[in-house]
This record gives sequence, C-alpha cells and structure tokens, in this order.
Amino acid sequence: MRAAVLPDRLLSLDDWAALPEDDSRSVELVEGTIRVSPRPQPDHQRALAELARQLRAQLPAHLAVLVEVEVAVFEAWPATVRVPDLIVVPVEKIHEEPAFYHAADVLLAVEVLAPGSVGVDRVAKFHEYRDAGVDGYWIVDLNKPVSVAAYKLLCGHYVPAVTESATTMHLEAPAQLTVDPAALLPR
Repeated sequence: MRAAVLPDRLLSLDDWAALPEDDSRSVELVEGTIRVSPRPQPDHQRALAELARQLRAQLPAHLAVLVEVEVAVFEAWPATVRVPDLIVVPVEKIHEEPAFYHAADVLLAVEVLAPGSVGVDRVAKFHEYRDAGVDGYWIVDLNKPVSVAAYKLLCGHYVPAVTESATTMHLEAPAQLTVDPAALLPR
C-alpha cells in the first residue's frame, strides 16, 4: 500500500511501484490517480477471514488464496492497481514473489461491500475486472442476511455463476467449491 507522498500528475505502474509503503489506509491507483479509503471495519475483516478459511480448505494444492494484495488491472499509462479483498491465483505465481499480481493471473477476485465502496465494487470494479480478464468475481454483501453474488467470465462478459444466495452455494470455478455465506458473519 502506497500513498505517503501525493504526486501532482497521473501515475504509471513504475511511478506507483516507486511510492513508499503506507499500510495505515487502503490505497489503490485508478487511471493514474491515487484513491485512499479507511481500513476495513471488524465485521468486514471477520467475514473476509472466514471466506479465506472456507476457500483454503477446499482449493486444490495448485491454487492459493491471498488477502489484500495489489493487482495491476490496467498496466498501460495511466495505470490502475486495485487491492481486492481476496484473490485466488496459481501457487506458482506466489513463488515468483511479485510486487503485484497481473490481472490475467487472477482466477478469482472478491470484494466485500463496505460503506463508501458499494458503487465502486458493484460497478467500477465489476467492469474493470471483467475487461482485464479476471475469470471470476464475487461480491459479498454483509447486510443481513449475508449474501454472495458470484460471476464468471464468459465470452468477455460476467454472467452469474450461481443465483445470488444467502444459503450454501456450490460453484465450479476456480475449483469445485461450497461456500456458506451465513457462516461469514456468525450471529
């Protein structure tokens, strides 16, 4: 996460990489412009940890779950770097120890809705991840009942992978998965 110094121009991916780290906030680069938001609230973090746990228990050994890592969505100037709440990538990509992940390597991106991010997650990131070729996109809504909208990339468009559900979901990508949205934020 970078943002301690605020530049006065649109940034390239190299400019972004040269900025100092800043873990005090959530920082993304959108079309060359730094976007800062507060760190996630406790319920957001609890739900994210539980979803990561559910996925780790089911993913085959060649796939891995990562939380809050940088993904270069658009690398050409002006660059866009997002920090999804969770991604699934091949383990071989982790072993490369990249400074950021390329969108083409991301099999699944997950965003947990939060106040101030609903439009970004449902509209902007939906289109960005789709256009960058991210195979799957899930949007987790923590409003009661907790639900997950899961999409898969088909012929350049996101289509529902399952109907938005507050009950147990069975998905086929990035692997055979069963997800229990109600368990993401237990009572």
